Amino acid sequence: MSGFVTSYIFVTLAEMGDKTQLLAMAFAAKYNAVKVLSGVLIATVLNHAAAVAAGRLLSAVIPLRAVYLLAALSFVIFGLWTIKGENLSGETDKPSRYGPVLTVAAAFFLAEMGDKTQLATVSLAAQYPNALAVLSATTLGMLTADAAGICIGIIMRRHLPQRTIKWLSAAVFIFFGLSGIFRGTASWLGVFYAGAVTFAIALLTVFTVYLMIRGSR
Repeated sequence: MSGFVTSYIFVTLAEMGDKTQLLAMAFAAKYNAVKVLSGVLIATVLNHAAAVAAGRLLSAVIPLRAVYLLAALSFVIFGLWTIKGENLSGETDKPSRYGPVLTVAAAFFLAEMGDKTQLATVSLAAQYPNALAVLSATTLGMLTADAAGICIGIIMRRHLPQRTIKWLSAAVFIFFGLSGIFRGTASWLGVFYAGAVTFAIALLTVFTVYLMIRGSR
């Protein structure tokens, strides 16, 4: 049960302000909302099924402690990725030869390849043994975030405070990532050294955020 809840929360947060949520919002301005959500569902199930399979394979060949540490570190990276942001690169402007559902599914599937929500699903599947729970939770999390994006895209697309959502999601990811690093290293380095390692990574994260903000000006 904890794997389901954790997977749902993390993927929902990861999708907030993400490229694929913005893509869903943009498609909602062109197509029927139900058809857009249906396309998102098809693409997410296919994409995340592959991600869960990859995560289970990783857990079989990499020691469990290393998996936890890598997953925790990946959440810090997801947080930084969220701050960096992405653009739509014209996906919604490409001509379509198919109906709305297949058009959305194809664009969404391609946009999700290598995206942080897909990588988060890989990490979660490596941590939790119930692959079906992880797949169900991550799919539900994607639908929750993208349904919110579709509604917002229909009602107030031009007034969405994406910056606030982006920073909040990033902060939650980084916090849980640092917490996971501390817990993972405390068992074999001791509390003092684990704290030192976590503090060093936190400083590096803050410095990276500073460089990202400075570079965007």
